[in-house]
Order: sequence, then structure tokens, then C-alpha cells
Amino acid sequence: MLRILWPSLPEAFHQIARDAAGPGFECAFCTDFSQVTDAQWETASAVVGPSVPAEHIDKLKMCRIFVKSAVGYDEVDIARYGAMGIAVSNTPDYGTREVADHAMALVLTLTKSIAYHDEELRADLRANWRPAHNPYGRRLSACTFGVVGIGRIGTAAARRAAAFDMDVVFYDPYVPNGYELALGMRRADTLAELMGQCDIVSIHAPLNAETRKLIGKDAFAAAKKGMVLVNTARGGIIDLAALHDAMQDGTVLAAGLDVLPEEPANLQEPLLAAWQRGDAWLKHRLVLTPHSAFYTPESMRDIRAFSARTAARYLRDGRLENCVNKAFLKDPR
Repeated sequence: MLRILWPSLPEAFHQIARDAAGPGFECAFCTDFSQVTDAQWETASAVVGPSVPAEHIDKLKMCRIFVKSAVGYDEVDIARYGAMGIAVSNTPDYGTREVADHAMALVLTLTKSIAYHDEELRADLRANWRPAHNPYGRRLSACTFGVVGIGRIGTAAARRAAAFDMDVVFYDPYVPNGYELALGMRRADTLAELMGQCDIVSIHAPLNAETRKLIGKDAFAAAKKGMVLVNTARGGIIDLAALHDAMQDGTVLAAGLDVLPEEPANLQEPLLAAWQRGDAWLKHRLVLTPHSAFYTPESMRDIRAFSARTAARYLRDGRLENCVNKAFLKDPR
């Protein structure tokens, strides 16, 4: 019997996971890793869910695939799984629209001064009733919108920006030539080229050794003065110290961050400390959301269903989807 183990899945989603996996599987559900027995680890044919704690990985004696119920997998030891013959897949399609929508929501919040006006009116409704006062106002159709990483979510964000009549340009050295023609958008050959022409930059790259602190001192040195920066990807892609300096000197007019290098926020970071204190120089210019871009009730259903389907297809049909450790998977089980 093929056994699929969900070591951390709320009961409300059990039937969704069963239905997505289909017949022929024994499904084991736990609501917390502490509830999983050694026997369950050892007999699981597949594990689906958040990252497995390191101390349990060697217990996976029969496991053929681990499916991370998320897009990001930077904290997963994909080489270790590969050496054990275990495929690792992520779930890249569950929140594509939600995250792209959130990126645009941050853009609109900043460029239309929505959070600014709300806070100002709450402070003094009569004195701050200023319809023509919009400190970060932009006509979006006059803006160039830059995308760093033109994968699924980056493409969805680019399409949304184009719908606002923005001129869209992307930087992604890993997509083949001609992709820009398929999208009807422009392509920048370097990050500096993208930063230098964009009024708004939205980050949609994965976090890895190459992209960690990619948006840092050098990127801001090349940036167009007064740009707006949005990140709904991974917090570690932005160097917060460099962003602090770029916002202080006006290189970055405003920023919207759904993700941070440490979550919840590390208030030892000067930028985040200034935000929390409400320092005058930063007030209204930085908008934070709590890594919530992915969330809707529909996306929560999809992530459970799509990750279950990925595991079941591999176990039943040998169909390996969204594998992120192919380079390390030498002898698949």
C-alpha cells in the first residue's frame, strides 16, 4: 500500500487532500510534527507539507518524494534528499494570482497614497481633507514597471501592470531569448539596466545564493531617482541596510514589503526600527504586510490539493512535476 503522510495538516483540509490524491493511497494526517510516529516516517511513500525537521529526514526509509506545500524551498536541503533518492517538488501554481494581485495592491497603495491619506484623515479629518495632495502620486500609464524574475508570478504581475497601460520591462537571465516577444514586453540585459529606467520595480525571483541581497547597494546605485520598490517574493533578496540608505537619500521614494529577511520583523534593522518609531523621514513611505500575499480561502484549498496531486502522480504514474532537486537526484527510489 502506498502511504502519503501529511505531518502538519488541519483537519478541515483532510478531505480535500484525499480527493486530490485519488484512490489507491493510505493517507495519514497529523496536525503537528510532534504527533508523527517513527513508524509513520519509516513507512511513508510520500511526505507532503512544510519542511521536515532535519532530525526526521533520515527516518524516511521508503519515501520517494517530498512535496513542499509552498512556492519557496530555500530552507529545504534538496541535496540531502537527492542523495537519499528522494525527489523534492514545490507547489508553484497555488498562489500565482494572489501574489501578483498583492504586488499591484502595494503599488497602488503607494502611488495613490492610500495608506497615507487614511492615516492623515484619522489624525485630523478636517485639516487633512486634501484631495489634491498626493505626495507619491504617479500617473501609472506614464510609468515604466520593472519585474525582477519573470516566472509564473512575475509574468502575472507584468500582465497586470500592462493592463494599467504601463511600459513593462523585465530582467531574468534564465528565460530563453524571445520570451519578451511572446509577452509583448521589453527585456533588460542586466539588473542595472532595469533599475536605471524603472519608476516601479517589483521583485518576483526565488531566493538562492545568487539572489540573496541582489537588490543592494550596487542595484540602488544604478536606480532611477525616486523609484518605488515592491517585494512579494522573498525578504532575503533585498539588503535592508542598503534599502535604508536608498530611502534616506531619496533614491527609493517608497517601498512596499510583504516579506522580510527575518519574520516577524527584526527591529534591530535600522529601517524597520525607523518604521516602527514612525520617524518623520520615513513616515508613510514604507508599507509592510505580514507575508500575506499568498492568502485567500481559494489558495489555501489549492495548495493542499495541488501538492497532494503532485505526490500522487509520481507514486502512481511516475510523473514527476515541479521537481527542484533534479541535479541531485542520482538514483530515484
